[in-house]
Formats: sequence, structure tokens, C-alpha cells
Amino acid sequence: MAGVDAATDVSGPVSARLPDGRLHLQHGPIDLIIEAFGERAEIERAYRQAIARFDGILATLAAELPILRSPVGTTPSALNGPVARRMADAVWPYRDVFITPMAAVAGSVADEVLAALVRERDLTKAYVNNGGDIAIHLSSGESLRAAIVANVDAPTLDGGVELRADSPVRGLATSGWRGRSFSLGIADSVTILARSAARADAAATIVANAVDADHPNIERRPANTIRDDTDLGALLVTTKVGPLSPEKVAMALDRGLAKAVELQTRDLIEGAALALQGQWRLTGAAQSISGRTPA
Repeated sequence: MAGVDAATDVSGPVSARLPDGRLHLQHGPIDLIIEAFGERAEIERAYRQAIARFDGILATLAAELPILRSPVGTTPSALNGPVARRMADAVWPYRDVFITPMAAVAGSVADEVLAALVRERDLTKAYVNNGGDIAIHLSSGESLRAAIVANVDAPTLDGGVELRADSPVRGLATSGWRGRSFSLGIADSVTILARSAARADAAATIVANAVDADHPNIERRPANTIRDDTDLGALLVTTKVGPLSPEKVAMALDRGLAKAVELQTRDLIEGAALALQGQWRLTGAAQSISGRTPA
């Protein structure tokens, strides 16, 4: 639920080129894979812009961490950093439930670095992948294909979706109990397509929490007994989901699907793909995921 932590790191930001030419930026828990398409000179300028913007992001987040780890209230938080403000804006629509701006940190970082990457550059397309939360840039007529993996413990290609320039989708994010962040629900994965990575990140948390059921094979623990720096305090988070009956799986997924459809109706997301123990539910733009049948 909380996304990556924004704790400080003494080593400082690191940038490197991968063998295939993609840019890798890493600082503490933030780990970005960036790829831009276009003329070589424009790509190189874009990468330099991304590197320059990446420097200082983690320190700026850390300076506002107490607010970012606090539940969203009825009054918008006074935040200074642009990434922090993106986070707060993304979770604001969900202030009627427990959520903190940390639910959108990974997507917000991806959006911020993408904005720097493409600023005044002539690129056909680009993406910033922050651990699976991805911000996307597409020029007219361009497209990118994103892979969907339901179970990170046994990763296989479960499907793919083509993101086109004529679609409003410019971000996707995945949440679930198996992921790097805590979840209150039992989904293996919930992938959200939205107009930004920050929006997708926040919504993935909300929908993944809604995929839920009661069963002896589901184990939960207070979040702060697992990680003392969590923003979730003593809320029970899912630590294990054993085998469930097909009926129980269907019920849990239908609960999540109802929440996803609600968010789509509120224009907060463009689509969602929900997976649990081999069953799937798809809605909106996610219905184009190859190899899956919509619910």
C-alpha cells in the first residue's frame, strides 16, 4: 500500500547505461529503468536531463517524510517538493479511506523524471519504469507494449497490453500482496491503467485492498511488526494467501472489480486487470490485454 520508502541513502544517486543502451538510475530504494526513442542526439540530451532531475529527488522526499507518511485528511497537506505534491494530488480522491501520499510515491517519481526527460526534446516515445510503476510518453501515431506479470514469485508473461498515443493512458502501476509494498487485500496483482503513473499507483493500492476475503488460509500481521518505518502503523497487512476455493477467489475478485469500475466511473482510472490464483477480471482499457477474457 505504501510504495517504496523515501528514506535517505548515504551513497548518493548512481547512473549507468545498460548493455542495450537504456538508462539506469538508482538511489536508495528508487530504481529506474529509462528508455527513449528518437534521434541519437535527442536521446542523449534527454538522458542528461533525466539524470540532472534525478539528483536530489530522494533527499527532497525525505525532508517531507513525516507528512508523506501521515494519513490524508480533509485539508490538503502543505507540501513543497514537486514529487511530494504529485503524491498528495494522486491520493486526494481517496481521502475517505485510510491512505497516505506514500501510496503514490513510485508513480510520482516516474512521472517527475519522465517530465524532465521529455522537456523540449523531440522524442517519438519514452518510458520511465520505477519497479513496475511506469510513466509513458507517446508522440502521435506511436505505441508501446507493456507486459503483465501476475505472480512476482514465479514470474511469467501473463499477458500484454498495447498503449497507443490516441489513448489517454500515460501510466500504469501494479499492487498486490506479493509485491514490494504492503497490501490489505489478497490480490496476486492489480494492474491499473491511468492518465499518469501517480494516478495509477494510488488506484492500484485502493483496488488491490478491495480484493479481499476471510479464510483460514489467509494470514495477516500488523504492518509495524514487519517493518518499523511503515506508514501503515498497526493495520493488518497480508503476509500469506494459501489455496482458496474457486468460489472464494471469484468473490474476492468481484469485490475488487466493483471498486475498479467505480474508479473508472469517477474518471480516476482508464482500466484495470485483477489476478488471483489463476482467475482474472478486466475492465476498461485493460480489456485489450492479450490472452485474457474480460469478466
